[in-house]
Amino acid sequence: MDNLLDKIGTGLALALLVCLFPMPYGYYTLIRFIAMIIFGCMAFNFYKNKQIIFCIIAGSLSLLFQPFFKMAFGRVIWNLIDVIVAIALFLLWYKNKND
Repeated sequence: MDNLLDKIGTGLALALLVCLFPMPYGYYTLIRFIAMIIFGCMAFNFYKNKQIIFCIIAGSLSLLFQPFFKMAFGRVIWNLIDVIVAIALFLLWYKNKND
């Protein structure tokens, strides 16, 4: 993955972890919109690099986080999703850092 996209993904991971705390509703909507864009860019980048599995995962995450047709999960489920995705983004950053 592109170095700038790595840094942006790491920033998104931190923003997702902040979602675990009580924040204004607008923050969650903003993070969903930003996550949709970042995961869309990641999907395109993975597609260009012929990493189809990662492309499908990033595209699916883009659809999951999109703010227009919201997925009606409870707060606990969204917190779990945020933590799992944040850990995955940190692992992806660590893997690319060591390559």
